[in-house]
Amino acid sequence: MGMTMTQKILAAHAGVEKVVAGQFIEAKLDMVLGNDITGPPAINEFHKMGANEVFHKDKIALVPDHFTPNKDIKSAEQCKFMREFANAQEVTNYFEIGEMGIEHALLPEKGLVVAGDVVIGADSHTCTYGALGAFSTGVGSTDMAAGMASGEAWFKVPPAIKFNIVGKPSKWVSGKDVILHIIGKIGVDGALYKSMEFIGEGIKNLTMDDRFTISNMAIEAGAKNGIFPVDEITIDYMKNHSTREFKVYEADQDAVYDEEYTIDLSSLRPTVAFPHLPENTRTIDEAGDVEIDQVVIGSCTNGRIDDLRAAAKILKGQKVKKGVRTIIFPATQKIYLQAIEEGLISIFIEAGAAVSTPTCGPCLGGHMGILAEGEKCVATTNRNFVGRMGHSTSEIYLASPAVAAASAVAGKIYNPEKIGEVN
Repeated sequence: MGMTMTQKILAAHAGVEKVVAGQFIEAKLDMVLGNDITGPPAINEFHKMGANEVFHKDKIALVPDHFTPNKDIKSAEQCKFMREFANAQEVTNYFEIGEMGIEHALLPEKGLVVAGDVVIGADSHTCTYGALGAFSTGVGSTDMAAGMASGEAWFKVPPAIKFNIVGKPSKWVSGKDVILHIIGKIGVDGALYKSMEFIGEGIKNLTMDDRFTISNMAIEAGAKNGIFPVDEITIDYMKNHSTREFKVYEADQDAVYDEEYTIDLSSLRPTVAFPHLPENTRTIDEAGDVEIDQVVIGSCTNGRIDDLRAAAKILKGQKVKKGVRTIIFPATQKIYLQAIEEGLISIFIEAGAAVSTPTCGPCLGGHMGILAEGEKCVATTNRNFVGRMGHSTSEIYLASPAVAAASAVAGKIYNPEKIGEVN
């Protein structure tokens, strides 16, 4: 019985030849990540356990991104606490205002994660880095503390589900539509504590930004991680962003999977997740007339350059409908600068959108986009739980940047294919 891609990576980092699903292992870590919400409690636990120094100053990343720029005194104190720890420990990878970005866009961009790595982060969307062929997963702050001190973590080896990706997506279908389709198909617990492993000839038709989005939302299906094979697109990305050596792992031919699905990209339609779960999906053709108050384009899921380009294609020469607050968040400073150089920011502002510095703020109802009672928002974020972005009676509709931008112009959930028909 062979091993899956995830199992091979975990076996290598545990120093054993073979692992099986359900086995408990202790694996060495290549990166430990924390943010301004999860980092401070992890630092407190780090001190409580009597640790004096981090296991490796280059293998810790601390990124204040959730309540930054600081929204109040408490958030400022949180960042100050983490900043002082980073300085005292000489942590190499501390990124704050002016040089920072949303953590899960920033780490790949900085070349801090490559294929074959094992990464833990005290944030559930740490599974993003599976797009690079790494095993990455979210943990609690206590596990983050232990990881910072020891450079190791305990794992229960996950079983896997295979997703065979075939075909080529149509113009306005992106990685967000792919993962929303999958979650709609299997449910928010359909991959509970399993590895979502993507294979197939259709993967060549998914950009790195598509893959980051799909891996990012594996947790929304309950998965331990999502992971893609390493192909020429992946290697090109890593060579352009990192000087680190990477290692390619491939699943064995006789690897065991709990389930297998085939996803035909050519048959997918732009997809929207209605309140209040990511599994509550409808295609754009089934969405009906849902008038909206706000649009948010950005986040660790959809704030990358491909996302901004898609939104700009829709918004160019258009105007955001009066009364629809449209807020756009490039995911990192580098992406922001590239968007300026490509003229995307001008398009957004001329269309009537507001453009913000990188932050997670609105995604978790933190700041810079909180919803009032009864308001409806189309967002390119990853969760649409009750009260996620503000008032408990507000509603979040998850969608791609193309659908979000088209909806901003129409003032209701709208098909990007029909944007020219808006009055």
